[in-house]
Amino acid sequence: MNHPNEVKQMVRERYAQIAEQSKDDNAASCCGVGAPCTTNIMVDSYAEVNGYNPDADLGLGCGLPTEFARIQEGDTVLDLGSGAGNDCFVARAETGASGKVIGVDFTPAMINLARQKVERLGFNNVEFRQGDIEDLPVADNTVDVVVSNCVLNLVPDKAKVFSEIMRVLKPGGHFSISDVVIVGDLPEGMQQSAELYAGCVSGAIQRDTYLQLIEKSGFEGITVQKQKPVMLPDELLLQFLTAEEVRQFVASGTGIFSVTVFAQKPGETAPRPVVATKEACCAPGSGCC
Repeated sequence: MNHPNEVKQMVRERYAQIAEQSKDDNAASCCGVGAPCTTNIMVDSYAEVNGYNPDADLGLGCGLPTEFARIQEGDTVLDLGSGAGNDCFVARAETGASGKVIGVDFTPAMINLARQKVERLGFNNVEFRQGDIEDLPVADNTVDVVVSNCVLNLVPDKAKVFSEIMRVLKPGGHFSISDVVIVGDLPEGMQQSAELYAGCVSGAIQRDTYLQLIEKSGFEGITVQKQKPVMLPDELLLQFLTAEEVRQFVASGTGIFSVTVFAQKPGETAPRPVVATKEACCAPGSGCC
């Protein structure tokens, strides 16, 4: 599963299965397929968010990027890995009828599901495009805001994704992306697990490396807007590790975090309100989140 094309095919197959299941079924399995879930441990509630459509929420996120994205009325917003359209519909509530929202996903079943939902909602300014976020089907310098929710960890070439974000953003445009990162080293049994890759854990990279990729891509004003620890229960870890390996992993201090990161493409743009950052609600490893 180390070859990028193998990774992509595995992710596409798993998420095609997710698209065909109910949210309840997805919540009972690891990213919807076959093992106790990781994403429903990470997920933030959209219940009080304007524009939220429960039918489009498959429970696969690890944050609320639209909460921090400084979307304004009339903006063009791009959602990377748009799934069934949840974050697109939330973004549409911010852009209003004068804006435009584009969702890109490379799983045909997800695109079909999202298009069915947007047709039922009657939104003529939300569209879904099938494509790879390493090679976005979006023109240069056309997007005001990019959002994404727990998707980049699934992509083999993360640097290429940030390069594509830079390309499609207008000068002065920005992104707010929620993703999973690691501090420390995962045990080999977790690193090699296809279930944990699809579950948004083993494909995550080091937090510092993640932020450095953004900086090397040319973005400015890089800010961690929110960070929270992801606590995987022992019963999940025991599916991939021995009891002794679990003990060693817990004692190692390795941390898995959901982060929401903001960054801006250089250039002039109208000033936007600053959204306060949010820290983890407790120290990593304390188990209170």
